[in-house]
Amino acid sequence: MNRPDKAVLVALLPCLVIFGGWKWLGPETQDLVPHDTRSLLFPSFMRSELLGLVAGFGTTFAALPDLIAMLRRRSSAGMNPRMAAIMGAFQILWVYYGLLIGSRPVVIWNVIAVLVNFVSVAAYFYFVRREKSQP
Repeated sequence: MNRPDKAVLVALLPCLVIFGGWKWLGPETQDLVPHDTRSLLFPSFMRSELLGLVAGFGTTFAALPDLIAMLRRRSSAGMNPRMAAIMGAFQILWVYYGLLIGSRPVVIWNVIAVLVNFVSVAAYFYFVRREKSQP
């Protein structure tokens, strides 16, 4: 087995054990399954909500570098407004879903993502209009 295959195996094995819930080891290992409990630092949050907040941070701000680059170069070049509009529409559905299941991380991060996508689309149309008006 070569080095990359070993690295994948080393990374994949703990994931299988964690997400598999130890069930394949037998009923005596059920004590090893993590249970969602209140956070020690923030008792009003469950551990899963804190994990969701951290995970949501990364996915929400993934589109931010493109927005910042567009604002710095003051040009719409390289920006696809349809992609941002489609993402924004589905993020609105995620906000609704988060409200239905009562998940604060899903609601919070998707509201922020909708705002980032709205600013991206608005900046795109602003720069397109400005570029067309310049000779």
